[in-house]
Amino acid sequence: MKTRQVHFFSGILLALFVGIHLFNHFISIVGIDRHIELMDSLRKFYRHPVIEIILLVAVVFQILSGHQLFRRKDSRKATFFDKLHLYSGLYLAIFLVIHVSAVLVGRFYLKLDTNFYFGAAGINSFPVNLFFIPYYALAILSFFGHLAAIHSKKMNQPILGLSPVQQAWAILILGAVLTLLIFYGLTNQFSGIEIPEEYRILTGS
Repeated sequence: MKTRQVHFFSGILLALFVGIHLFNHFISIVGIDRHIELMDSLRKFYRHPVIEIILLVAVVFQILSGHQLFRRKDSRKATFFDKLHLYSGLYLAIFLVIHVSAVLVGRFYLKLDTNFYFGAAGINSFPVNLFFIPYYALAILSFFGHLAAIHSKKMNQPILGLSPVQQAWAILILGAVLTLLIFYGLTNQFSGIEIPEEYRILTGS
């Protein structure tokens, strides 16, 4: 199987998981308890040992194949969406390495439940939130940017009167709106969240 095919299929698998994961974070706008309740239900599926191994292998394939494709790209005559495809993919690869490693360390070394508070700890603690807010925001925007770029290339039919490029911009706008809503939930409507004591080790507070 060619590198591009490996990248495409591992990308589809990860996109499905990330979509579910982002929806879970979106639910935080109606409350932390609802977010954790949904996460506990979803974990029965994606934390099954077989599914979890498949997802981790997909992450590795996505990063390695993406690195190879990135090195082959010639961006001298690239369009906006060509460049967005390239650099959003690069950021996602970096994010996946850091984020997956952090979650595994949190689960198996620190013995933490990597739930809502695992991500919210950094976002709601100064000064580390100066890193974590752009870190997470760029990850969500890069995910939608990557989808938008791929959509602009693969789609060749108008939808609701929108051209493929306009559809791609709509995906970008959706990503920006969803990013704001997710942060709205993760900061408890910007009024702050009381982080449990065991999660304060993540921020040194």
